[in-house]
Amino acid sequence: MNILEEIQNCPVEWKELGDKSVAKLSRGKVMSKQFLEENKGEFPVYSSQTANNGEIGRISSFEYDGEYITWTTDGANAGTVFYRKGKFSITNVCGLVEINSNQLLTKFVYYYLTISTKKYVSSGMGNPKLMSNVMGKIKIPILPLEIQEKIVQILDKMTEYVTELTSELTSELTSRKKQYSFYRDKLLSFEGEIYQVEWKVLKDVATLKNGKDWKALSSGEIPVYGSGGEMGEFVSDYSYDKPTVLIPRKGSISNLFYLEKAFWNVDTIYYTEIDDEQIIPKYFYYYLTTVKLEEMATNPTRPSLTQAILDKIRIPVPSLEIQSRIVQVLDNFDKVCNDLNIGLPKEIELRQKQYEYFREKLLTFVAEGEYTDSTVQYRQDIIRLLNWVFGPIRVELGSICEFVRGNGLQKKDFTQVGRSVIHYGQIYTKYDFTVVHTFSKTSEMVFKKLKKAQPNDLVMATTSENVEDVGKAIVWEGKEEIGISGDSYIIRTSQNSRYLNYWLRSISFQSQKERKVTGTKVVRINSKDMEKFQIVVPSIKEQERIVSILDHFNTLTNSLSEGLPKEIELRQKQYEYWREQLLNFTRRSL
Repeated sequence: MNILEEIQNCPVEWKELGDKSVAKLSRGKVMSKQFLEENKGEFPVYSSQTANNGEIGRISSFEYDGEYITWTTDGANAGTVFYRKGKFSITNVCGLVEINSNQLLTKFVYYYLTISTKKYVSSGMGNPKLMSNVMGKIKIPILPLEIQEKIVQILDKMTEYVTELTSELTSELTSRKKQYSFYRDKLLSFEGEIYQVEWKVLKDVATLKNGKDWKALSSGEIPVYGSGGEMGEFVSDYSYDKPTVLIPRKGSISNLFYLEKAFWNVDTIYYTEIDDEQIIPKYFYYYLTTVKLEEMATNPTRPSLTQAILDKIRIPVPSLEIQSRIVQVLDNFDKVCNDLNIGLPKEIELRQKQYEYFREKLLTFVAEGEYTDSTVQYRQDIIRLLNWVFGPIRVELGSICEFVRGNGLQKKDFTQVGRSVIHYGQIYTKYDFTVVHTFSKTSEMVFKKLKKAQPNDLVMATTSENVEDVGKAIVWEGKEEIGISGDSYIIRTSQNSRYLNYWLRSISFQSQKERKVTGTKVVRINSKDMEKFQIVVPSIKEQERIVSILDHFNTLTNSLSEGLPKEIELRQKQYEYWREQLLNFTRRSL
């Protein structure tokens, strides 16, 4: 006969736990934090929490010594039961069960109470309770001691097995999460991939050469250049026949010329012998067009530039690949913009202005290595263009995001049915990374007054009691718009929303956030500070690749339907099933 058959066939007597012949019920006493601090020792003190087996500290004395059962009387964990053995004390939010009957094993009663107490917890006024008078009404099955011993032995072994397995899985999960965090931060750091500019002076990349008089030369087909450009004269000899930039020495000193054909230059203009292993001549030309040469002139009335001055001009020298892309953009502006789906005005004048604006931003980025412009027009187009040229780029968060502060919506506004809403406190208590359905609803009247998040917007909590939760965000992936509460921001972005949310959980964001949060008891962060945070933005295609990797890793480490968390849950359910079977007695004597 197996144990389940023995249980079904054995005699059962039922008595209330509060029956004096069964057990004595009592309660702990108030212990302040100061008392715990001033009386530190080796004996545990248990309270209402469930973490750390309910232990809140250790003191130098004890109230109980032996085998007991304790339960949480008040709060969210009311009805939670613990088996205690040894020397310990309990606080006033704990009840104590001391078994008096020699017909009952304390451990057996403990196991039975683990499946019984929650049904007796009252939730009046929103404060769950299980007081001694109600606890005492719970009926306890009294089985033969040998059956109780068998049940306890089986459940002890199962508990040990599940605890050990859960511990191993939890340890593995912790390791996986650390590994996940490491790879997440690695993927989002772009270490070694971010554009880095090397600065050189002009004389390091090019040599200035003086011009000569052309009059002694015979006529030919080679054009003659001066500071004003082609002079209309053609000669039979040339000064240089390779790609070069002509820089005026006198007169119209901002008149630069890029040539790839043979020419002769007079003494009012320099030509340059360019080291094309370091710098592409056309890139050299484009960058020099951004230099304010007039401000370097030695004589304001008759502007002139000396070789000594020009040699000291600082030139940003990125890789030849990036230089080539810059030239490609500026040479073929319309084609590149069309390929990147960047809108171009139909009017020639507006298109020229757009070209000049993009050229200035492109060459400014070459020099500074960071995009900080907050101008809304063309902003996303420029970022797309910079991505194409430079790869991942460093930008200010405000250049890719719009922050909208939430308003209203208190918990008292929640309704059973209505419009979907998110309260800021739910972001770090109820939600994880993405949200498709909200936990809360509100009336149409309240909803109309709220700021609305649209699909693919992020919703961020801006207030918490700790630094870790401030700035936590979710991606709203539902189909309809939702209302959000105060102490939260809607974040709209043209980038991949999931990529942005992964970045908000990275070391990069956390380290910048910690420098800007305010408050001690209530910690806050504001959008004005966050707009200045620096974020590395790769192309949308690369963002999608990174999100795909992190989504998969996130599933393995955090998903409640797949991966290790699911395995832990299944083991716990298996244990609970067999515990129920072992403790499910037919109440034949009731």
